[in-house]
Amino acid sequence: MKAFAGVDIGGTTTQVALCTPDLAVLDRLETATRADVGGAAMTGAAVDAVRLLLDRNDARLLGVGVGAAGVVDPVGGRVLVASDSFRGWAGFAVTAAFEAALGVPAFLDNDVNAFLRGEATAGAVAGERHVLGMTLGTGVGGALWLDGALYGGPHGAAGEIGHVPGFGDLPCTCGGRGHLETLASGRAIAARYAERTGRVVSAHELAAAADPDALAVYEEAGAAVARALLVTAGLLDVTTVVLGGGVSRAWHLLAPAVHRALAAEPPVSGQELRVLPALLGGDAVTVGAAARVRTELGGV
Repeated sequence: MKAFAGVDIGGTTTQVALCTPDLAVLDRLETATRADVGGAAMTGAAVDAVRLLLDRNDARLLGVGVGAAGVVDPVGGRVLVASDSFRGWAGFAVTAAFEAALGVPAFLDNDVNAFLRGEATAGAVAGERHVLGMTLGTGVGGALWLDGALYGGPHGAAGEIGHVPGFGDLPCTCGGRGHLETLASGRAIAARYAERTGRVVSAHELAAAADPDALAVYEEAGAAVARALLVTAGLLDVTTVVLGGGVSRAWHLLAPAVHRALAAEPPVSGQELRVLPALLGGDAVTVGAAARVRTELGGV
């Protein structure tokens, strides 16, 4: 059986999926990322997972797609910029490591770009021509799908709405200040709650509790997300959004603030701004990474 491998290298875990040529997920594995050890260890753990999936499914690998955290060079196959939670990742030759280990072509995308490619190919926005993809997780990521194709920009950083300033003055993990990520990421939501209450809990626990302080923090996060969506709609006339990431599972807490902000100041085009939940869940990045391989290899 012929198969593509999709790899999602996140800050804590790495997801690996084996996909058929029509992008159905045959099998999947999760392994620790080992972000504190360096690029060779991170890719090595993913390679081991790919080999295990190939063995247990008796599959022949055609190529590997990788979605990686950080700003990447999708042509050169390297990570250009990574957050402070990764050691020895910026500058690492990701595709060369996979190709040397597995003997097949490998292709690299930013993880949020891969998320959006997955949702636009086989998920919630399949068939849409213009989409903003946004992930609210440990950080906040963004990507653009324009005229039916992923748009990375001349430097590979198009759509990075999580690191646009204008959202206060709090320090961001990237070294900047006042970025959307300082209000709307899971890490930021937990930190804002701790500042208000002195209690240290995760964003997931916060969503379950939904006490008045938690609601206030989610209100602030939702208003910031809405502002980012309106900026995108104003600049690019993109009014369809697909939302993923762990924090998006608390959409019922974010939505009231988002909808109030959108109603108060709708896009200048007058078009309704649609926000759709991701359909592929934890498979979005791996399926999108596999879709990149299929495209690059001509749909074999």
